Amino acid sequence: MARRRRLVAPDQSELEKLDEGFAAKPPLGQSMTPPIAQVAGEAAALSGMSNVADRVEAAKDSADAEKWREADGAGRVAYAIPTDEIQNDYLRRDRILDSPESRAELLASIQAHGLRTPIEVMKIDDGYGLIAGHRRLLAFRMLAIKDPSFATIPAFIRKPKDSAAAYQNMVEENEVRANLSHYERGRITVLATQNGVFESVDDAVNCLFEHGSKSKRSKVRSFAAVHEGLGDLLQHPIDMTERLGLRLATALRDGAQSELRAAISGQDFRVAAQEVKALEAVLNSRELTEKDPARGGRPAEVTKTPVIKLNGGGLLQAQMSPQGFKIDLKGREVDTETAKIILEQIQKILS
Repeated sequence: MARRRRLVAPDQSELEKLDEGFAAKPPLGQSMTPPIAQVAGEAAALSGMSNVADRVEAAKDSADAEKWREADGAGRVAYAIPTDEIQNDYLRRDRILDSPESRAELLASIQAHGLRTPIEVMKIDDGYGLIAGHRRLLAFRMLAIKDPSFATIPAFIRKPKDSAAAYQNMVEENEVRANLSHYERGRITVLATQNGVFESVDDAVNCLFEHGSKSKRSKVRSFAAVHEGLGDLLQHPIDMTERLGLRLATALRDGAQSELRAAISGQDFRVAAQEVKALEAVLNSRELTEKDPARGGRPAEVTKTPVIKLNGGGLLQAQMSPQGFKIDLKGREVDTETAKIILEQIQKILS
């Protein structure tokens, strides 16, 4: 049988030691760190995390700011510019006019959807000079009469190195958006040259239409010649067909300027067809007569004889060129048998 152990009550000194031990140990589940220290530590930890987040956001803001500066330097940032600070006649415009229908269509589009593409301007001493967007700027000014919200217009601020680049920007924008007429292309090269931007019309054509084909640049030069010779008298130039323009350019180079100017000077052509008829009368007359080398211009490759009017009706004319001899009969029908007789007579003459 096991012996029982006798319990002895602790004395006062042992009880004091037990109290000191319990006071030194924290309650179960609690930290030994004082509450105020624990709060300060947690706050410091949170502050550290906040500083990291702030640095990340600051880095993003810095990167965004750098991208914005790059875009602004490249002219890709649109600014709201008061329309009355923009000089729409800063450059001599390449487009002569637009139809009332297209103007009304543009106004309706801007009112319904806003401006889809900002205009282009460059900073000048007195405000801004318009490079591209002539029709859009005028539309905003018309709309601003009733709606003040159109008093400013979104615009890209370009920094062309010189005036030639400004003209090039204008022409390229209108080539894409409005498809300039042949005459308008030729006209702007002459105006830019007269303003001293280019030394010659040929330099203007090569710069403003450098991406165009050789054939296109040749046509621009021809219509530039038409504007130089007749531009101040023409009343319906943008209705001029390519064929008529090229014929006029050839005639002008051959010395027909005085005849052509006399045909349209002082006239009131209410429709384009009247003006075309007057010009073609001169051209047809010259083409039906032998060219006189004394008139100047390029030497003719084809020489034509005077027109012979036949009693039975019809016109007869011969043409000589390096390629051969040709007889041209207009306004008269010839059957096969008659044609054989004519050829036999020619054979006898040439034999």
